[in-house]
Amino acid sequence: MRSLIGAAVGAFCVAAPALAETPAAIVEDVQGKVDGIEFMDYVAPGKIIKLGPKASITLSYLKSCLRETISEGVVLVGAEQSTVQLGDVQRAKVPCDTKAAQLSEREANQSAATTFRTMRSDAKGAPSKLPTIYGVAPLVQAKSGSTLVIERTDGKEPTISVPLKNDIMIRGKFYDFAKAGKSLTPGGSYLASLGAKRYTFQVDASATSSPTPIIGRLLRLE
Repeated sequence: MRSLIGAAVGAFCVAAPALAETPAAIVEDVQGKVDGIEFMDYVAPGKIIKLGPKASITLSYLKSCLRETISEGVVLVGAEQSTVQLGDVQRAKVPCDTKAAQLSEREANQSAATTFRTMRSDAKGAPSKLPTIYGVAPLVQAKSGSTLVIERTDGKEPTISVPLKNDIMIRGKFYDFAKAGKSLTPGGSYLASLGAKRYTFQVDASATSSPTPIIGRLLRLE
């Protein structure tokens, strides 16, 4: 088995493109022996992952919204899905918004209401859709030591302010609303602030408190 895996890795090394800096997927789960990969790591196209016996990994692709559970074998990370040799892969399309996975910073000197009105319209003045998450409990990537403020822009709701201290951050860079017992309102539109940086997003109207794949509720603010 080891020689087969070695041959598979060799084939991938020949075929794999040069590593890209932009991440293609996030690691949602790791079970068993998987060298060099941990929960909540980002992986770029061209990354080769070797899974030991009975080991598995779950990857969620930021661009294609594909969620893969891969058991054993060798994995070559692609731009939108993996190539797997000597292992088994199960794929499912999950609700996600590629714009929410990497929000763009808004003008820092705008008020919440002004920012919201601006982002609700496109260049021609027509309504535009805000980046959307599909769970009521966002998973926010932000710099530890900053303060995250989230306020609703289309209705009244208490403002959420969270000092992002190391002891409440996952891997030192993720704050999980679900783990903290906090949630937003289905259908609500929000402004997230980190210091002078501001980001707008909305929660899908059908979002629930049920467990949601990470890719569907990920907000990358840093």
